[in-house]
Amino acid sequence: MSAPMKKAMTQISLPVISPRSSSRSPCTKDSQQCDVSQVFDQRICPSDISYDDFFQKYLLQNKPCIISSELTQDWLSRRHWIDGETGKPNLTFLKENFGDAVAPVANCGQEKFSSQCKEEMRMSEFLDYWGNYMSKGHPRSQKCLYLKDWHFTKAFPSYQAYSTPVYFLSDWMNEFWDSRTDSHDDYRFVYMGPKGSWTPFHADVFRSFSWSANICGRKRWIFLAPGEEEKYRNKFGNLVYDINSDELNDPKQYPCYSQSAARIEVIQEPGEVIFVPSGWHHQVHNLEDTISINHNWMNGCNIKRCWNFLEQELSDVQREISDCRDMEGWQEQCQLILKASSGIDYSEFYRYLITIATHRMDFLQLEQNSDGPNEKQNLKLVQYIMQSLI
Repeated sequence: MSAPMKKAMTQISLPVISPRSSSRSPCTKDSQQCDVSQVFDQRICPSDISYDDFFQKYLLQNKPCIISSELTQDWLSRRHWIDGETGKPNLTFLKENFGDAVAPVANCGQEKFSSQCKEEMRMSEFLDYWGNYMSKGHPRSQKCLYLKDWHFTKAFPSYQAYSTPVYFLSDWMNEFWDSRTDSHDDYRFVYMGPKGSWTPFHADVFRSFSWSANICGRKRWIFLAPGEEEKYRNKFGNLVYDINSDELNDPKQYPCYSQSAARIEVIQEPGEVIFVPSGWHHQVHNLEDTISINHNWMNGCNIKRCWNFLEQELSDVQREISDCRDMEGWQEQCQLILKASSGIDYSEFYRYLITIATHRMDFLQLEQNSDGPNEKQNLKLVQYIMQSLI
Protein backbone atom coordinates (compact mmCIF):
# COMPACT_ATOMS: atom_id res chain seq x y z
CA MET A 1 0.00 0.00 0.00
CA SER A 2 3.06 2.25 0.19
CA ALA A 3 3.59 2.96 -3.51
CA PRO A 4 2.58 6.52 -4.53
CA MET A 5 0.08 5.26 -7.08
CA LYS A 6 -1.45 2.68 -4.72
CA LYS A 7 -5.12 3.36 -4.19
CA ALA A 8 -6.43 3.93 -0.68
CA MET A 9 -8.54 1.09 0.70
CA THR A 10 -10.68 3.08 3.14
CA GLN A 11 -13.84 1.36 4.32
CA ILE A 12 -17.36 2.75 4.05
CA SER A 13 -20.69 1.20 4.91
CA LEU A 14 -22.64 -0.51 2.16
CA PRO A 15 -26.20 -1.11 3.35
CA VAL A 16 -27.76 -4.43 2.42
CA ILE A 17 -31.22 -4.25 3.96
CA SER A 18 -31.66 -0.81 5.51
CA PRO A 19 -29.74 2.37 4.60
CA ARG A 20 -27.32 4.03 6.97
CA SER A 21 -24.75 6.79 6.75
CA SER A 22 -21.37 6.30 5.12
CA SER A 23 -18.01 7.99 5.46
CA ARG A 24 -15.24 8.48 2.93
CA SER A 25 -11.61 9.22 3.65
CA PRO A 26 -9.84 11.79 1.46
CA CYS A 27 -7.42 10.64 -1.19
CA THR A 28 -3.77 10.90 -0.39
CA LYS A 29 -2.04 13.90 -1.89
CA ASP A 30 -0.01 11.96 -4.41
CA SER A 31 -2.75 9.52 -5.46
CA GLN A 32 -4.34 9.96 -8.90
CA GLN A 33 -7.66 8.58 -7.65
CA CYS A 34 -9.02 7.31 -4.37
CA ASP A 35 -10.32 3.76 -4.59
CA VAL A 36 -12.71 3.46 -1.67
CA SER A 37 -13.43 -0.11 -0.65
CA GLN A 38 -17.11 -0.55 0.12
CA VAL A 39 -17.88 -3.04 2.85
CA PHE A 40 -20.95 -5.11 3.65
CA ASP A 41 -21.39 -4.48 7.36
CA GLN A 42 -24.90 -5.91 7.83
CA ARG A 43 -26.14 -9.46 7.50
CA ILE A 44 -29.42 -10.73 6.14
CA CYS A 45 -31.14 -12.95 8.67
CA PRO A 46 -32.91 -15.81 6.85
CA SER A 47 -35.88 -15.59 9.20
CA ASP A 48 -36.41 -11.99 8.04
CA ILE A 49 -36.44 -12.49 4.28
CA SER A 50 -38.68 -14.76 2.22
CA TYR A 51 -37.69 -16.54 -0.96
CA ASP A 52 -39.86 -14.14 -3.00
CA ASP A 53 -38.15 -11.11 -1.45
CA PHE A 54 -34.70 -12.60 -2.01
CA PHE A 55 -35.67 -13.40 -5.60
CA GLN A 56 -36.74 -9.82 -6.27
CA LYS A 57 -33.96 -8.01 -4.40
CA TYR A 58 -30.93 -10.13 -5.21
CA LEU A 59 -31.45 -12.77 -7.90
CA LEU A 60 -33.29 -10.57 -10.39
CA GLN A 61 -31.16 -7.52 -9.64
CA ASN A 62 -27.94 -9.56 -9.79
CA LYS A 63 -26.81 -8.04 -6.50
CA PRO A 64 -24.39 -9.65 -4.01
CA CYS A 65 -25.30 -10.19 -0.39
CA ILE A 66 -24.27 -12.05 2.75
CA ILE A 67 -26.60 -14.17 4.87
CA SER A 68 -26.13 -14.79 8.58
CA SER A 69 -24.94 -18.05 10.13
CA GLU A 70 -28.50 -18.94 11.18
CA LEU A 71 -28.79 -20.43 7.69
CA THR A 72 -26.16 -23.11 8.36
CA GLN A 73 -26.45 -23.74 12.09
CA ASP A 74 -28.11 -27.16 11.68
CA TRP A 75 -25.71 -28.54 9.09
CA LEU A 76 -23.87 -31.75 9.96
CA SER A 77 -20.64 -30.25 8.66
CA ARG A 78 -20.96 -27.35 11.10
CA ARG A 79 -21.05 -29.82 13.97
CA HIS A 80 -18.63 -32.56 12.95
CA TRP A 81 -16.05 -30.81 10.78
CA ILE A 82 -15.17 -28.28 13.47
CA ASP A 83 -13.41 -28.68 16.80
CA GLY A 84 -16.04 -27.56 19.31
CA GLU A 85 -13.47 -26.00 21.65
CA THR A 86 -11.26 -24.11 19.20
CA GLY A 87 -13.59 -23.52 16.25
CA LYS A 88 -10.83 -24.76 13.96
CA PRO A 89 -11.08 -27.62 11.45
CA ASN A 90 -11.44 -31.04 13.06
CA LEU A 91 -8.65 -32.67 11.10
CA THR A 92 -8.95 -35.95 13.00
CA PHE A 93 -12.61 -36.39 12.06
CA LEU A 94 -11.96 -35.41 8.45
CA LYS A 95 -9.08 -37.85 8.14
CA GLU A 96 -10.97 -40.74 9.73
CA ASN A 97 -14.03 -40.27 7.52
CA PHE A 98 -12.66 -38.94 4.22
CA GLY A 99 -8.93 -39.68 4.33
CA ASP A 100 -8.93 -42.15 1.43
CA ALA A 101 -10.53 -39.71 -1.02
CA VAL A 102 -8.50 -37.91 -3.67
CA ALA A 103 -8.98 -34.19 -4.32
CA PRO A 104 -7.38 -31.39 -6.36
CA VAL A 105 -4.93 -29.23 -4.39
CA ALA A 106 -3.56 -25.87 -5.58
CA ASN A 107 -0.20 -24.33 -4.74
CA CYS A 108 -1.02 -20.71 -3.88
CA GLY A 109 2.53 -19.63 -4.67
CA GLN A 110 2.66 -20.91 -8.25
CA GLU A 111 0.81 -19.22 -11.10
CA LYS A 112 -0.19 -21.16 -14.21
CA PHE A 113 -2.30 -19.64 -16.99
CA SER A 114 -3.84 -16.99 -14.68
CA SER A 115 -4.69 -19.68 -12.13
CA GLN A 116 -2.72 -21.77 -9.63
CA CYS A 117 -0.81 -25.00 -10.25
CA LYS A 118 -2.85 -28.02 -9.15
CA GLU A 119 -2.17 -31.64 -8.37
CA GLU A 120 -4.25 -34.57 -7.16
CA MET A 121 -3.62 -35.47 -3.52
CA ARG A 122 -5.02 -38.02 -1.10
CA MET A 123 -7.04 -36.32 1.62
CA SER A 124 -5.03 -37.94 4.41
CA GLU A 125 -1.84 -36.48 2.93
CA PHE A 126 -3.34 -33.01 2.61
CA LEU A 127 -4.74 -33.08 6.15
CA ASP A 128 -1.35 -34.15 7.53
CA TYR A 129 0.25 -31.24 5.67
CA TRP A 130 -2.41 -28.85 6.98
CA GLY A 131 -1.95 -29.93 10.59
CA ASN A 132 1.81 -29.53 10.31
CA TYR A 133 1.45 -26.14 8.62
CA MET A 134 -0.88 -24.90 11.38
CA SER A 135 1.38 -26.18 14.17
CA LYS A 136 4.30 -24.20 12.73
CA GLY A 137 2.29 -20.98 12.59
CA HIS A 138 1.68 -20.91 8.81
CA PRO A 139 5.32 -20.17 7.84
CA ARG A 140 5.87 -18.20 4.64
CA SER A 141 8.93 -20.30 3.92
CA GLN A 142 6.70 -23.35 3.43
CA LYS A 143 4.39 -23.77 0.44
CA CYS A 144 0.76 -22.82 1.00
CA LEU A 145 -1.62 -25.48 -0.36
CA TYR A 146 -5.35 -25.03 -0.94
CA LEU A 147 -7.73 -27.95 -1.55
CA LYS A 148 -10.18 -26.65 -4.18
CA ASP A 149 -13.06 -27.85 -6.32
CA TRP A 150 -13.45 -31.16 -4.50
CA HIS A 151 -16.63 -32.86 -5.73
CA PHE A 152 -17.54 -33.96 -2.22
CA THR A 153 -21.19 -34.75 -2.93
CA LYS A 154 -20.20 -37.03 -5.80
CA ALA A 155 -17.54 -38.74 -3.68
CA PHE A 156 -19.81 -39.21 -0.63
CA PRO A 157 -23.44 -39.15 -1.88
CA SER A 158 -24.89 -40.67 1.30
CA TYR A 159 -23.22 -38.19 3.65
CA GLN A 160 -25.53 -35.21 4.21
CA ALA A 161 -22.96 -32.56 5.09
CA TYR A 162 -25.38 -29.71 4.34
CA SER A 163 -28.68 -28.81 2.73
CA THR A 164 -28.88 -26.33 -0.12
CA PRO A 165 -30.45 -23.08 1.16
CA VAL A 166 -33.95 -22.43 -0.17
CA TYR A 167 -32.81 -19.27 -1.97
CA PHE A 168 -30.53 -21.34 -4.21
CA LEU A 169 -32.65 -24.44 -4.86
CA SER A 170 -33.64 -23.49 -8.41
CA ASP A 171 -30.38 -24.81 -9.86
CA TRP A 172 -30.50 -25.69 -13.55
CA MET A 173 -26.78 -26.45 -13.85
CA ASN A 174 -26.66 -29.27 -11.34
CA GLU A 175 -30.11 -30.45 -12.44
CA PHE A 176 -28.66 -30.97 -15.92
CA TRP A 177 -25.38 -32.58 -14.88
CA ASP A 178 -27.15 -34.86 -12.38
CA SER A 179 -29.40 -36.15 -15.16
CA ARG A 180 -26.54 -37.11 -17.45
CA THR A 181 -25.33 -40.67 -17.87
CA ASP A 182 -22.30 -39.70 -19.95
CA SER A 183 -20.70 -37.51 -17.27
CA HIS A 184 -20.01 -37.76 -13.55
CA ASP A 185 -19.40 -34.04 -13.18
CA ASP A 186 -21.28 -31.51 -11.06
CA TYR A 187 -20.82 -27.99 -9.71
CA ARG A 188 -20.91 -28.66 -5.96
CA PHE A 189 -17.58 -28.24 -4.22
CA VAL A 190 -15.76 -28.28 -0.90
CA TYR A 191 -12.77 -26.00 -0.30
CA MET A 192 -10.26 -26.43 2.54
CA GLY A 193 -7.32 -24.13 3.06
CA PRO A 194 -4.98 -22.73 5.70
CA LYS A 195 -4.68 -19.12 6.73
CA GLY A 196 -3.09 -17.24 3.84
CA SER A 197 -4.48 -19.43 1.05
CA TRP A 198 -6.34 -17.56 -1.67
CA THR A 199 -8.10 -17.66 -5.03
CA PRO A 200 -6.93 -15.27 -7.79
CA PHE A 201 -9.08 -12.67 -9.52
CA HIS A 202 -11.77 -14.31 -11.68
CA ALA A 203 -15.46 -14.60 -12.55
CA ASP A 204 -17.33 -17.86 -12.08
CA VAL A 205 -17.68 -20.55 -14.75
CA PHE A 206 -20.20 -19.76 -17.54
CA ARG A 207 -20.83 -16.51 -15.61
CA SER A 208 -23.06 -18.55 -13.34
CA PHE A 209 -24.31 -17.54 -9.91
CA SER A 210 -22.46 -19.05 -6.98
CA TRP A 211 -22.95 -19.34 -3.27
CA SER A 212 -20.30 -20.08 -0.67
CA ALA A 213 -20.86 -21.09 2.96
CA ASN A 214 -18.08 -20.91 5.54
CA ILE A 215 -18.11 -24.04 7.68
CA CYS A 216 -15.30 -22.56 9.76
CA GLY A 217 -12.82 -19.72 9.40
CA ARG A 218 -13.07 -16.23 7.93
CA LYS A 219 -12.66 -15.02 4.35
CA ARG A 220 -12.03 -11.67 2.77
CA TRP A 221 -13.83 -11.19 -0.54
CA ILE A 222 -13.09 -8.38 -2.99
CA PHE A 223 -15.79 -7.79 -5.62
CA LEU A 224 -15.95 -5.71 -8.79
CA ALA A 225 -19.29 -4.92 -10.42
CA PRO A 226 -19.73 -6.26 -13.99
CA GLY A 227 -17.73 -4.18 -16.46
CA GLU A 228 -15.26 -2.85 -13.90
CA GLU A 229 -12.92 -5.77 -14.57
CA GLU A 230 -12.14 -4.22 -17.96
CA LYS A 231 -10.07 -1.57 -16.16
CA TYR A 232 -7.94 -4.35 -14.68
CA ARG A 233 -6.72 -5.59 -18.06
CA ASN A 234 -3.16 -5.04 -19.20
CA LYS A 235 -2.14 -3.63 -22.56
CA PHE A 236 -2.52 -7.10 -24.06
CA GLY A 237 -6.10 -7.47 -22.81
CA ASN A 238 -5.33 -9.97 -20.05
CA LEU A 239 -6.88 -9.64 -16.59
CA VAL A 240 -4.57 -9.06 -13.66
CA TYR A 241 -3.80 -12.23 -11.72
CA ASP A 242 -3.78 -10.58 -8.28
CA ILE A 243 -6.04 -7.57 -7.76
CA ASN A 244 -3.67 -6.32 -5.04
CA SER A 245 -0.61 -6.43 -7.30
CA ASP A 246 1.66 -3.38 -7.53
CA GLU A 247 1.77 -4.02 -11.28
CA LEU A 248 -1.57 -2.23 -11.55
CA ASN A 249 0.17 1.04 -10.65
CA ASP A 250 2.13 1.02 -13.92
CA PRO A 251 -0.01 2.95 -16.45
CA LYS A 252 2.05 1.57 -19.32
CA GLN A 253 1.04 -1.97 -18.37
CA TYR A 254 -2.49 -1.23 -17.07
CA PRO A 255 -3.59 1.93 -18.88
CA CYS A 256 -7.20 1.95 -17.59
CA TYR A 257 -6.63 1.13 -13.94
CA SER A 258 -6.58 4.78 -12.85
CA GLN A 259 -10.21 5.02 -14.00
CA SER A 260 -11.40 2.13 -11.83
CA ALA A 261 -14.29 2.63 -9.43
CA ALA A 262 -14.75 1.42 -5.88
CA ARG A 263 -14.35 -2.22 -4.98
CA ILE A 264 -16.75 -3.99 -2.65
CA GLU A 265 -15.17 -5.84 0.25
CA VAL A 266 -16.81 -8.53 2.38
CA ILE A 267 -15.43 -10.20 5.50
CA GLN A 268 -17.29 -13.51 5.73
CA GLU A 269 -17.54 -14.96 9.23
CA PRO A 270 -17.96 -18.64 10.24
CA GLY A 271 -21.34 -20.04 9.19
CA GLU A 272 -22.19 -17.15 6.90
CA VAL A 273 -23.19 -17.56 3.26
CA ILE A 274 -22.14 -15.29 0.38
CA PHE A 275 -24.25 -14.93 -2.76
CA VAL A 276 -22.08 -14.13 -5.79
CA PRO A 277 -24.10 -12.80 -8.76
CA SER A 278 -23.38 -13.43 -12.44
CA GLY A 279 -20.37 -11.68 -13.91
CA TRP A 280 -19.08 -10.18 -10.66
CA HIS A 281 -15.31 -10.69 -10.71
CA HIS A 282 -13.82 -11.40 -7.32
CA GLN A 283 -10.75 -12.46 -5.38
CA VAL A 284 -10.88 -14.38 -2.10
CA HIS A 285 -8.40 -14.63 0.79
CA ASN A 286 -8.63 -17.01 3.75
CA LEU A 287 -7.92 -14.97 6.89
CA GLU A 288 -7.96 -18.11 9.04
CA ASP A 289 -7.88 -21.87 8.53
CA THR A 290 -11.08 -22.26 6.56
CA ILE A 291 -13.49 -24.84 5.17
CA SER A 292 -16.26 -23.80 2.79
CA ILE A 293 -19.00 -25.41 0.71
CA ASN A 294 -19.71 -23.86 -2.69
CA HIS A 295 -22.14 -24.30 -5.58
CA ASN A 296 -22.17 -22.81 -9.05
CA TRP A 297 -25.70 -22.55 -10.37
CA MET A 298 -27.91 -21.06 -13.03
CA ASN A 299 -31.63 -20.50 -13.52
CA GLY A 300 -34.09 -18.24 -15.29
CA CYS A 301 -32.69 -15.15 -13.56
CA ASN A 302 -29.26 -15.36 -15.17
CA ILE A 303 -29.62 -17.71 -18.15
CA LYS A 304 -29.53 -14.80 -20.63
CA ARG A 305 -26.33 -13.46 -19.06
CA CYS A 306 -24.75 -16.88 -19.35
CA TRP A 307 -25.83 -17.20 -22.97
CA ASN A 308 -24.50 -13.71 -23.78
CA PHE A 309 -21.17 -14.69 -22.23
CA LEU A 310 -20.98 -17.84 -24.35
CA GLU A 311 -21.78 -15.84 -27.50
CA GLN A 312 -19.01 -13.38 -26.67
CA GLU A 313 -16.55 -16.18 -25.97
CA LEU A 314 -17.25 -17.73 -29.38
CA SER A 315 -16.88 -14.35 -31.05
CA ASP A 316 -13.47 -13.94 -29.40
CA VAL A 317 -12.40 -17.40 -30.58
CA GLN A 318 -13.54 -16.69 -34.14
CA ARG A 319 -11.63 -13.42 -34.17
CA GLU A 320 -8.45 -15.07 -32.89
CA ILE A 321 -8.39 -17.68 -35.67
CA SER A 322 -10.10 -15.64 -38.37
CA ASP A 323 -7.10 -16.15 -40.66
CA CYS A 324 -8.14 -19.82 -40.90
CA ARG A 325 -11.78 -19.11 -41.74
CA ASP A 326 -11.55 -20.60 -45.23
CA MET A 327 -10.22 -23.92 -43.95
CA GLU A 328 -12.51 -26.95 -43.87
CA GLY A 329 -13.98 -27.57 -40.41
CA TRP A 330 -13.31 -24.03 -39.16
CA GLN A 331 -16.64 -23.77 -37.30
CA GLU A 332 -16.08 -27.14 -35.64
CA GLN A 333 -12.59 -26.04 -34.59
CA CYS A 334 -14.04 -22.88 -33.07
CA GLN A 335 -16.42 -25.00 -30.99
CA LEU A 336 -13.54 -27.22 -29.83
CA ILE A 337 -11.60 -24.17 -28.66
CA LEU A 338 -14.73 -22.75 -27.01
CA LYS A 339 -15.20 -26.01 -25.09
CA ALA A 340 -11.55 -26.01 -23.98
CA SER A 341 -11.53 -22.37 -22.87
CA SER A 342 -15.02 -22.01 -21.38
CA GLY A 343 -15.95 -25.55 -20.37
CA ILE A 344 -18.94 -25.85 -22.68
CA ASP A 345 -19.74 -25.55 -26.40
CA TYR A 346 -22.96 -24.75 -28.27
CA SER A 347 -23.93 -28.41 -28.67
CA GLU A 348 -23.70 -29.10 -24.94
CA PHE A 349 -25.46 -25.85 -24.09
CA TYR A 350 -28.27 -26.88 -26.45
CA ARG A 351 -28.56 -30.24 -24.65
CA TYR A 352 -28.67 -28.35 -21.38
CA LEU A 353 -31.56 -26.17 -22.56
CA ILE A 354 -33.46 -29.17 -23.95
CA THR A 355 -33.14 -30.98 -20.60
CA ILE A 356 -34.35 -27.99 -18.60
CA ALA A 357 -37.27 -27.36 -20.98
CA THR A 358 -38.31 -31.03 -20.96
CA HIS A 359 -38.33 -31.19 -17.16
CA ARG A 360 -40.52 -28.09 -16.97
CA MET A 361 -42.96 -29.27 -19.62
CA ASP A 362 -43.31 -32.56 -17.74
CA PHE A 363 -43.95 -30.61 -14.55
CA LEU A 364 -46.66 -28.50 -16.16
CA GLN A 365 -48.38 -31.58 -17.58
CA LEU A 366 -48.39 -33.43 -14.26
CA GLU A 367 -49.74 -30.76 -11.98
CA GLN A 368 -51.06 -27.25 -11.87
CA ASN A 369 -49.94 -25.18 -8.89
CA SER A 370 -48.60 -21.77 -7.95
CA ASP A 371 -45.25 -22.49 -9.64
CA GLY A 372 -46.90 -22.87 -13.03
CA PRO A 373 -46.54 -19.21 -14.16
CA ASN A 374 -42.85 -19.19 -13.16
CA GLU A 375 -42.14 -22.36 -15.12
CA LYS A 376 -43.93 -20.97 -18.17
CA GLN A 377 -41.73 -17.89 -18.01
CA ASN A 378 -38.66 -20.11 -17.73
CA LEU A 379 -39.77 -21.97 -20.85
CA LYS A 380 -40.07 -18.68 -22.73
CA LEU A 381 -36.50 -17.79 -21.77
CA VAL A 382 -35.23 -21.19 -22.88
CA GLN A 383 -37.15 -20.87 -26.17
CA TYR A 384 -35.61 -17.44 -26.82
CA ILE A 385 -32.05 -18.74 -26.36
CA MET A 386 -32.66 -21.91 -28.36
CA GLN A 387 -33.89 -19.79 -31.26
CA SER A 388 -30.63 -17.83 -31.04
CA LEU A 389 -28.67 -21.08 -31.16
CA ILE A 390 -30.50 -22.32 -34.24
